[in-house]
Amino acid sequence: MTLAPVLPLTFDVTASTAVRASVDRDAILADPGFGKHFTDHMVEITWTAESGWHHARVYPYGPLLLDPAASVLHYAQEIFEGLKAYRHSDGSVWSFRPQANAARLQRSATRLALPHLPEVDFVESLRQLIALDASWVPSAPETSLYLRPFMIATEGFLGVRSAHRVGYYVIASPAGAYFTGGVAPIAIWISTSYSRAGKGGTGAAKTGGNYASSLLPQQEAYEHGCAQVLFLDALEGKYLEELGGMNVVLVHRDGTLITPDSDSILEGITRDSILQLAEDRGHRIERRKVTLDEWGEGVASGDIVEMFACGTAAVVTPIGRLLGEGVEIGSADVVAGELTMSLRQELTDIQYGRVADRHGWMTRLDA
Repeated sequence: MTLAPVLPLTFDVTASTAVRASVDRDAILADPGFGKHFTDHMVEITWTAESGWHHARVYPYGPLLLDPAASVLHYAQEIFEGLKAYRHSDGSVWSFRPQANAARLQRSATRLALPHLPEVDFVESLRQLIALDASWVPSAPETSLYLRPFMIATEGFLGVRSAHRVGYYVIASPAGAYFTGGVAPIAIWISTSYSRAGKGGTGAAKTGGNYASSLLPQQEAYEHGCAQVLFLDALEGKYLEELGGMNVVLVHRDGTLITPDSDSILEGITRDSILQLAEDRGHRIERRKVTLDEWGEGVASGDIVEMFACGTAAVVTPIGRLLGEGVEIGSADVVAGELTMSLRQELTDIQYGRVADRHGWMTRLDA
């Protein structure tokens, strides 16, 4: 028997009658910060075990109404994504590799026992929101509209099982330049007391619990004058995993880019894109286990010549040194690496439409 194809969802649209005045919006866009202000509308799609995905709509931004017994509140059945909308010089609005975000959301959904949202509906949900809130996409250099799709279990029950009712939402927040004083190497704190995720856990999924568990060690990092925390593997405590919200890449003096690999590391879309651009230039890429000792010995010997972190928010962040209990790697005086900054520039040039998109990574959202 041939199954009928699943058709894309049709969105109902309810425009807000209380949109932000243009003068107020312009004031926010002049200094948006990150995650502080939100656009006038949001997206919601409902899933039930009986009916699948349905009731897709765009409506005015506002509080969610949840049953106090909703599974997300008690069992943390939740996943999310993060991507950006960019204003190009001709005024058009584009997103970077949203299909990859859709695929990662599906992988996260599998691990958290949540339903898969089809890629076509994921991308359309972004377009539907931009159709009403395009004026919130800033145009100043290094600014963007941060898009936050997320999925939560909304069924009210207290039994430990996957929820039979789920909500998918998209909200958006204008984002300013991540580095207001320019891109400069940062210090990283190595957590030896805490792990981000263990083998067979949820480390490869983009779920809130992973970030909740990073908050205490992140606070420890701040107390030691560091901007981010680096986690080691939970089993042996010697292999690099990732930062609280970014992936790590090391550059060998022969031009090889090395990035830690394990089943508890979130697959970074920014990282994969950076590595592809490096490979395009002829650099060799190694995805493998990397020990903290290898990093330290490599920096000391001069074999490791550049270090950087990468993720959606900051794109690429040079790493100057690592600090930890009895550990110090690198120097506070190190400058951002030439390859690090060159790759960052190439990626942002693609995102903002300043150079050709030879990989077809950009998707227009306002057309």
